[in-house]
Amino acid sequence: MRAARAVLEFLQKSGVKHIFGIPAGSVNAFFDELYDMPEIEPVVTKHEGAASYMAAAYAKYSGHLSVSIGCSGPGCTNLVTGAANAMREHLPVLFLSGAVPVSTMGLNASQELGASPVFQPVTKYSVLVKDAKDLLGEVVKAVTIALSGVPGPVHVAIPIDVQHADIGTPDIPALRPRSPMVPDLATIETTAKALLARPDGCILVGQGVRGSVDTLLELAELLQWPIVVTPQAKGYIPENHPLFTGVFGFAGHEAASTLITERASQAILIVGSSLGETATNNYNASLTKGRFTVQLDFDPTVFNRKYLIDIPVLGDIHISLLMLLEELRALGLSKASALEASEASEAAAAQEMRADMQIEWPALDASSEYNTKNILLSLQRHLPSNTRYTVDIGEFMSYVIHHMKVLDTDSYDINVHFGAMGTGISSAIGSNLADPDRPVVSITGDGCFFMHGMEILTAKELGLPILFVVMNNARLGMVYHGHSLQFKRTHPSFEQEPVRIAAMGEAMGIPSYRIEKMGDLEEMIDRLMGTAGPAILEIALTDNNTPPMGDRVKFLSSFGK
Repeated sequence: MRAARAVLEFLQKSGVKHIFGIPAGSVNAFFDELYDMPEIEPVVTKHEGAASYMAAAYAKYSGHLSVSIGCSGPGCTNLVTGAANAMREHLPVLFLSGAVPVSTMGLNASQELGASPVFQPVTKYSVLVKDAKDLLGEVVKAVTIALSGVPGPVHVAIPIDVQHADIGTPDIPALRPRSPMVPDLATIETTAKALLARPDGCILVGQGVRGSVDTLLELAELLQWPIVVTPQAKGYIPENHPLFTGVFGFAGHEAASTLITERASQAILIVGSSLGETATNNYNASLTKGRFTVQLDFDPTVFNRKYLIDIPVLGDIHISLLMLLEELRALGLSKASALEASEASEAAAAQEMRADMQIEWPALDASSEYNTKNILLSLQRHLPSNTRYTVDIGEFMSYVIHHMKVLDTDSYDINVHFGAMGTGISSAIGSNLADPDRPVVSITGDGCFFMHGMEILTAKELGLPILFVVMNNARLGMVYHGHSLQFKRTHPSFEQEPVRIAAMGEAMGIPSYRIEKMGDLEEMIDRLMGTAGPAILEIALTDNNTPPMGDRVKFLSSFGK
């Protein structure tokens, strides 16, 4: 058995169903073996960077290990950005890269690169394997590391000759399940008593709550504490929940900002947020000032990074929430007692502040102003309520965060941590492969399309029914508005040559339509949602309104003064 085959046998046994990447000479042993292994589908992308983000999205929405592959040299360096993203998002992705034969290392061979040290800062483990007999063991070790503790990406560089070497018939080990991180019981008991002693509080929810939303809501209802979410966590808390106040941070809501910065609650419970720049309104000191602060996370590096945490609770978030619920009930807290205690508290005030957050659709028709906000709201009104939106990087992202509704859980993929332009397109493909029963719509822009738009052809080749909505304003919109706010002028190079993206889609054989006014939208959506594969809806629109970026506007405007 070739060493490459042994690796694939292990991955198949571990539940891997797709490998995202591009074939090339230095990894062709893997692709040749895949010819005889229909259980694993190679997803051949148009760019390795896109493959890395597809793999990340697949890991996120499948809850399983994902695999991405690239050739030596430029192929593997194209994977590095996706590895850094997977590291930031705690996603278990195995990156495999080819390497020149061991005998030619150091001789300036074609596409030679010592890739292992390149990946080390952005992975949990990165290794070059020079001996074929060690390859399977190193891959097993890497995958175990990827899935253990705080999940994250790993990288294995494999020379061509190592891949092709015959290693006999090795025993293919079974993947060991991840051991849960159980929080310290004494810490949970101390936390419960501390929260009970401070009946006025609020909850800040980050994307780490994924998979634990129901438990989080149960805890919030027990405490009767209002909830705010970070931009990354938009889509987890139903918008019509009586305790939901809004988004705090980039493009957030006034009600959430007022609750955090002006209401004198005694405590704040932070669940699954690393408290980064966009989640904290540019590291706003008011977040924890004067408040007893508890933070639940499975990553110990997030504690006391910027904000002083009174009680850090280290453990899997779902387990921590369950244990905290049990302990609060054991101490006598019930919904009835919490409601009585909160009659004159933050919860009542927060519910008054969030009156504008109710799910009320504005009256939108052909006579409505043709702007980004109205287009996105109208789009959502005509799509299934369980649609998942993978949101790219651009000015439209702030409109999504601020204005679009939360109709179903886990309904937005917004990457303000390490998202690159065009990754909303790739994430849509990874999401659809991982969760094929859920409708997926990618909201992207012309600048993003010009970077990774050809991955829509990948979606066509896979037969994926994804709607790609391209906001085409013929400029780098977020850059344009950012410079306008900061410098009161913009460089002419930010403008782009107008291109009819729908025509490009038609050239790829993909159903594509372009709209230029509000009245065109409804008819086009009905047509495009009925296609068997992907479709493109181009929105030709230049919106000169300042995007709803919240305090980010003040932050940018403050520089140079």
